[in-house]
Formats: sequence, C-alpha cells, structure tokens
Amino acid sequence: MFELNGKVALVTGCKRGIGKAMAVALAKAGADIIGVSASLELSGSEVEQEVTALGRKFSAYQCDFADREALYTFIRQVQKDHPVIDILVNNAGTIMRKPAAEHPDEFWDNVINTNLNAQFIITREIGKTMIAKGSGKVIFTASLLTFQGGINVPGYAASKGAVGSLVKAFANEWASKGVNVNAIAPGYIATDNTAALRADQQRSTSILERIPAGRWGEPEDFAGPVVFLASKAADYVHGTILTVDGGWMGR
Repeated sequence: MFELNGKVALVTGCKRGIGKAMAVALAKAGADIIGVSASLELSGSEVEQEVTALGRKFSAYQCDFADREALYTFIRQVQKDHPVIDILVNNAGTIMRKPAAEHPDEFWDNVINTNLNAQFIITREIGKTMIAKGSGKVIFTASLLTFQGGINVPGYAASKGAVGSLVKAFANEWASKGVNVNAIAPGYIATDNTAALRADQQRSTSILERIPAGRWGEPEDFAGPVVFLASKAADYVHGTILTVDGGWMGR
C-alpha cells in the first residue's frame, strides 16, 4: 500500500532540509522525482545524487516562487516536459523575521507570494490534470503556525494559517474527483529556517522544554508521513493536517 512504483512526484523547495528528505523518501518508495527550488543546481545537486543512487529519475528546475511570471513559465515548462504528475508536494517556502510593528511591506509580500499565492496557483494548474485523470495526491507543508501566531513572523503565520484553510478548500472540491489534498505541519525542526532560534539559548531551551519528545525534529522525520500521504494507504484521507512535532500540539 505504500509503494509508489511508476509514480512521478513534483517536490518544490527540494534542495535542502525537509523538502530534500521528502524527495528522497518518495524516491525510496519508487517514485521518479521532479525537483524545483529557487537555487537548485540544474545538474549534480545533492538531492539529485541521492535520488539517482536509488535508481530513480530526477529532473531539476529553478524557480523563484515569489515571481509570478517565473512561476507561470515554470508551470508551462514542467507540464510540457512531464504531462503526468501523480504527486505534488508544495514544500517551497520562506520566512522573514521582524516584529509586527516593524514588518515592512516587502517582507509581507515576499512571504505571502512564496508561501501562499504560488502554492495556490501551482496546485490549481497541476490539479487540473489530476482531476482529468481521476487521481492524484497533493501534500502541502503547513506549520505549527497554521494553528498558532508565532513571534516576529506575522507574514509567515498568516501564510501558513491560510495554507491550512486552502488544504481544506481544495479537499472539499477534489475528494470526490479522486484527488487527495492534505498537509504536513512540521514542529520545530533543525533546518536553516530555525538556525536563529537554535542559536538563541533562551528560546531554544524554552522550546525544548515544551516538546514531549525532548528534541528538535530532523528532516528525516518526514519520510514516513510524506510517503503515507502520497500512497494508496491514504486514499480515504482528505483535508487533514498531520502534525509532525514531537508532541508539541498535544502538549
């Protein structure tokens, strides 16, 4: 039920961290990978090497998801190159930190365009072909800030809160058409995005004290969840936000 042999998965934000771990996990389960990130090497990237070492195909693209024109250019090209995409993982995202009273328009616009607008557009366009063939899996990367407000990241919190509702909106319309739309909400994970938090001893200690598992998460913690949501095992799972947070939300 968890095999993805013969499937093609498009993973955005796949160069490092959670996105890379999810791309490799999908490849281990049998899927060929289409990878895209703003700075992904078009040949020889680490994620490409790991995917191809598993005997799977890897196709690399670059796209700045904050640039609407570049986004549409990418979508047209990837659909031309890969008419069938079975799995879409909307992982690309950014975070910009500044207190709300000092949060500039450019921070807000960049985060909302990348984390929300681009994800709606790519899902709408790729989703059309999934609906036409009557099957598909769409997986968003949400956040603990889908449920909470965070500190010094108002744009990020707004975007991830909206992603939670967007997942449900898509699921409501597409579940009857054979397309599953769900999300994974990471907790506090040891990636580039949390480097500043981990470097702040006081914040890091307060975060760890609240995580029942007693540790920061690792990108590899998302291998099982993404394969589950991409596979037949999740055929009756729609509009769900799966928290992978070491128990944070339960606490």
